[in-house]
This record gives sequence, C-alpha cells and structure tokens, in this order.
Amino acid sequence: MKRLAITAALGTATAVLFLSGCSSDDSSPKEQATKAAADLCDGLSTLKADQAKLAALDPATTTKDQLGDAVKAVQKDWESVASSLGDLDSAKKSAVQSAVGDLKSGYADLPGDATGADAQAKLKPQVQKLDETLVAASAGVKCG
Repeated sequence: MKRLAITAALGTATAVLFLSGCSSDDSSPKEQATKAAADLCDGLSTLKADQAKLAALDPATTTKDQLGDAVKAVQKDWESVASSLGDLDSAKKSAVQSAVGDLKSGYADLPGDATGADAQAKLKPQVQKLDETLVAASAGVKCG
C-alpha cells in the first residue's frame, strides 16, 4: 500500500510538472522564429507600401511637407524592419539602411523654399534606389 501511495504521488507530481510546463508563457524556438519571420514580413510589407506611396506622390499637387511626412514614414518603417532583422543578414540590412539614409539626407538637403515638385524631382533617384534595394533585400525572404 505504501508503494502504491508513493507511485501515485510521483505520478501526480510528474503530471503537475508536465502540465505546468505546457501552460508556460515561454515560446519554443520554432514559435519565436515563426513570429520573428512574420514580424519581418509585416515590416517589409509596410516599408514597401510606404515607399510606393512616396514614389506615387503627384509632383503637381504634393507639398514639401507631405513629402517630408512620406520620408518620415519610410524611416519609421525601416527602424521596425531593422529591429526585426537583427543580425540575420548584415549586408542586406546595411544596403537598406544606406538607401533610407540617402533618402533622409536628400530630404534634409532640400532648400527651404523647394516646391513639392522640385523636392520630388530631386529625391527621385533616392526613391528609386530604395525601391531597388528593397527588392534585392526581400529576395529569399518567404512572406505570405
């Protein structure tokens, strides 16, 4: 009887430990990797969308401030993507960081009296470079 009680107690303790392990808030490495990949895909999608909005601004009606807001959105998106990338691929990360930096610098270098059309024309090379860099950086990233 004593043996049965000890076996039952051990079984109960094992079940409690097992079940408490299952209810833990810790996620497995696979779950963490899946979440990191999803975060990266979401960030890249947002960055690409904001870059497309920036490229599609109408020079005839866009103000310099509207262009500045679009540049800031791209910068914010990049910061999100950069944190998702971590050290995953430093060459791709560096390339996108450089393209975003060029865009930000190009905007900062615009004269104060620049019209939206002038500003957009001067930033066109940086916007195109960012688009090409995003396409290259996204190669091999499976989102969907």
